[in-house]
Amino acid sequence: MKMVHAVIRPELLEEVKRSLEKEGFFGLTVYDVRGRGRQDSFSWKVRGNVYKIDLLPKLKIEIVVEDDQAGRVAEIIQSAASTGEIGDGKIFITHVEEAIRIRTGERGPEAVK
Repeated sequence: MKMVHAVIRPELLEEVKRSLEKEGFFGLTVYDVRGRGRQDSFSWKVRGNVYKIDLLPKLKIEIVVEDDQAGRVAEIIQSAASTGEIGDGKIFITHVEEAIRIRTGERGPEAVK
């Protein structure tokens, strides 16, 4: 099994979810995160104080799928989350050693279906 981790712009979550569901991928976990890459920070001045934000709000999506589905999931996310601008995010694919469904005790790919 593989886990697809995607860091995306928050405003694109609904489009990513719709695109994944359309292709039959329903289970996912979403986290509110902050991060930075090449995207510039921004500053503003209030009453003589300068405020700088360099960790921007993003969402992290995690999806566990069978090995042969990971590339397709990454393609779907990339297509749905791309604006063509700096700050669109990143996708990472990692190996999942084991998965266990708490309710039934199912293991492996059966636990994530």
